Amino acid sequence: MRIDVLTIFPDMVEGFLSASLIGRARQAGLLEVRVHDLRSAASDPHRSVDDAPFGGGAGMVLAPEPVFAAVEAVDPPRPLILLSPGGPRLDQSRVRALASLGSFSLLCGRYEGVDQRIADHLVDEELSVGDYVLAGGELGALVVVEAVARLVPGVMGNATSADEESFGDGLLEYPHYTRPAEFRAWAVPEVLRSGDHGRVAEWRRAQALLRTIERRPDLIEARGGLSEEDMRLLARHGYPDGPPGTAQETAAP
Repeated sequence: MRIDVLTIFPDMVEGFLSASLIGRARQAGLLEVRVHDLRSAASDPHRSVDDAPFGGGAGMVLAPEPVFAAVEAVDPPRPLILLSPGGPRLDQSRVRALASLGSFSLLCGRYEGVDQRIADHLVDEELSVGDYVLAGGELGALVVVEAVARLVPGVMGNATSADEESFGDGLLEYPHYTRPAEFRAWAVPEVLRSGDHGRVAEWRRAQALLRTIERRPDLIEARGGLSEEDMRLLARHGYPDGPPGTAQETAAP
């Protein structure tokens, strides 16, 4: 898996990507991440990459000349994706699609954004990591790299970890517990200490459904509501009619 990141802050990006899970994956040769400095193609002594916007207004805009030159000099793998609030929002299905590509590149915007000609004629698509404003695309790029890296074979220590995490099948993940079995009078659920793997798996599935219903009902709606199997599972765990307020969301037979 190869991912190229183009930014005006390569040291900041490289620092994060050299640590923890991604750092180990890079050292092991499972993941190749190349970080490129957009200022390397700037033609003036100050290595300027931005300029004031036409029409006036606050802030600066990344200029097309140095950005085009940097991208063309590097010739990064395509698609080249611009981190931008104008792109579709990143979700786990999009992460899986990126992981299946084998390689792609990320262009980090900065300041008030990029000259529109960069978006129109240089990048292949845009991508947003959420409906909020950041100072630049670097944090968004790091989110994308880490989310995708977790799906690269061998990167995760346990191959099943990525399958069981939140959003893996459209649900939030079930709650986790570790030692001690009792802490300040709060006990770990008995089923998790039973050694019965079948009961544990069923409890976890039921808890994932309950947590998603309570916290992210939009995800239940996106799955088409609760299936008959979901309802039977919830009934076995104390909700014969489904959790309050969910009966109307049950999928039709």
